[in-house]
Amino acid sequence: MRWWVTLMLCAFLTAPASERKVFPYSWDEHDFPNGLRLITIPTDYPNVVALYIVVQAGSRNEVEPGKSGFAHLFEHMMFRGTRNYPPEKYEAVLKAAGASSNAYTTDDHTAYHTTFSKEDLETILAMEADRFQNLEYSRDVFRTEALAVLGEYNKNSSDPANKLEEVLRDTAFDRHTYKHTTMGFLKDILQMPEHYEYSRLFFERYYRPEYTTIILAGDIEPAKAKELVSRYWGSWKRGSFRPEIPAEPPANGPRSNHIAWPTPTLPWVVVAFRGPAYSDEEPDHAALDLIAYLGFSETSELYQKLVIREQRVDILEAENLRRVDPYLFCVWARIKKEEDVASVRDEILATLARFAAEPVEPQRLERVKRHLRYRFALSLRDSEAVAAAAARYVALRRTPATIDRLFALYEQLTPATILAVARKYFVDAGRTVITLAGGGSQ
Repeated sequence: MRWWVTLMLCAFLTAPASERKVFPYSWDEHDFPNGLRLITIPTDYPNVVALYIVVQAGSRNEVEPGKSGFAHLFEHMMFRGTRNYPPEKYEAVLKAAGASSNAYTTDDHTAYHTTFSKEDLETILAMEADRFQNLEYSRDVFRTEALAVLGEYNKNSSDPANKLEEVLRDTAFDRHTYKHTTMGFLKDILQMPEHYEYSRLFFERYYRPEYTTIILAGDIEPAKAKELVSRYWGSWKRGSFRPEIPAEPPANGPRSNHIAWPTPTLPWVVVAFRGPAYSDEEPDHAALDLIAYLGFSETSELYQKLVIREQRVDILEAENLRRVDPYLFCVWARIKKEEDVASVRDEILATLARFAAEPVEPQRLERVKRHLRYRFALSLRDSEAVAAAAARYVALRRTPATIDRLFALYEQLTPATILAVARKYFVDAGRTVITLAGGGSQ
């Protein structure tokens, strides 16, 4: 463990609750006139800088029927170059700098990230500014990338867990764009090569400064970063588009679905309940984070029973994903025998029912809070990890300040809060259960 992590944790545990900070770095936050935000996070790791460019456009933004999958498509398209930096030149600059670069797409945002030596800061910022403002691609290039997305969808669909998520969302949601995964609906992906004009519209709508935050973490001087970003990104024009995200109607009763997998595979069950949007002010989402760990982590009673002692399950995990709009609290289990699927489902439901029936043990609740703090602190192992962690929260609230506000919420949660939140969300009306079995089992 790095010395600063130990000191930070000691300071956190001994400080008054109102002064506790779990994100150990100071940062500078600057808004440019065009709406672009720059966050610089100097760290104690020398010579290296990590750049994350967070665009607050994910599959949630795909509001037009028949046009799902375009946020993920632009994760591909953004590497197709500009007049100044065609793909070959872009790759050559990265290679000469010894930089690593990649991207990912989520429901709520798309992120482009590069890690490089500090002396290459200006070169990288200039090149990235060019592709964000001047991306060019032909119809043929667009069609090629759209077909590549179809290939990626087909590859992902060979994994039962990916198909489970796809069917879960489609079953649990009626109107909200969380109904489809970041890959999109297959019927839309098949039509994607014919929508070149819409792709240009999507880019013009969302690849705008007011939707974009630049994060620089590492051996960085905020004043220098601000000057360079102003030079290369300051003329980027603000847009005017605001999507109307369809609101999901209230839950109207339990839902279920089954996937008959065509080849032999271990069966799965996922139990999901409608949950709240991410919040660093209201306790509901934070309480469900703690329930996920209390009920289904490796130290939980159910995990010890199903995975360790009885060995009926080889994967058991809960997730309470942070999303801009209300999403799902999910428990996933991969089961060794198909005849055990129903009993494992019932064990999961019984565990969740207990959270709604009786308060959790206060000492265990406090241990889980400490564990979450330690886990977060230990994840900040280098500048790239610091930038990556900040990016996930910046995508939600556009500031790293939300990290400390969330962990302050954890501190305030009591057994009574956990009980009230469980009673609010673990109700039949909001439940969705999806099962999968191999060999074509119905």
